[in-house]
Amino acid sequence: MYKDNFKKNNFKRGNRGGNNNAEKEPGNKMIFGIRTIIEAIEAGHEIDKILLKKDIQSELSQELFAAVKGRNIPVVRVPVEKIDRITNKNHQGAIAFISPVAYQRITHLIPQLYEDAKCPFIVVLDGVTDVRNFGAIARTCECAGVDAIMIPQLGSASINADAIKTSAGALLSLPVCREHNLAAMVNYLKECGLRIFAASEKATQSYTEVDYSGPIAIVMGAEDVGISPEIMELCDEHVSIPINGNIQSLNVSVAAGVLIYEAVKGR
Repeated sequence: MYKDNFKKNNFKRGNRGGNNNAEKEPGNKMIFGIRTIIEAIEAGHEIDKILLKKDIQSELSQELFAAVKGRNIPVVRVPVEKIDRITNKNHQGAIAFISPVAYQRITHLIPQLYEDAKCPFIVVLDGVTDVRNFGAIARTCECAGVDAIMIPQLGSASINADAIKTSAGALLSLPVCREHNLAAMVNYLKECGLRIFAASEKATQSYTEVDYSGPIAIVMGAEDVGISPEIMELCDEHVSIPINGNIQSLNVSVAAGVLIYEAVKGR
């Protein structure tokens, strides 16, 4: 249910220049060529993800892995055919997508919220992959005063034009924390005093029967399989939204809106 100036020419559509090839897709900028990607990382550009040919083992690819180390940048190994479908340029087996926003870290955000005398309210998206659902949830979060959205490094919708448009621009201002180990960061939230609520159609407790006061996080799961078992175990409360019709589940963005505003009422 709930189920500095990096070489600007590198980002122009159709630019040809050895390794410095790049083109623009609707929604985010795409660069390709391993050297170009390394230069972008070192110049401080926010990388959404890198697609790397699965069998590549060159010295330059090792430089790429050294560049991404410790930077929280997902590298996905894919067949070269997938990259070829994206571009016919000299990609050298590597494509990177530049994020239009700067991702934050939850370990930096929570202490700052407490320092500012705020009561943290976080929404965790565990595997929400549809960009329109992601954007709609972000819009609701911004309207409701949620402090941040937390997502996994892999297995989450990207912040692209569709997501930003659906969010009505909320994703350009609402902090998004992308974490390598989502379960570990949910546990970190618990250690920081947040009470964790899991949305699940299998829960016997109604979403209206719990106390949302104090520091909280609401976890929404993937559109198809819901919240992962590992994260479900970490949650303090499991809540459901009553379904009275024939369809047995709500769209995840709708369910998120119901829970978020119930929490706002309770706070």
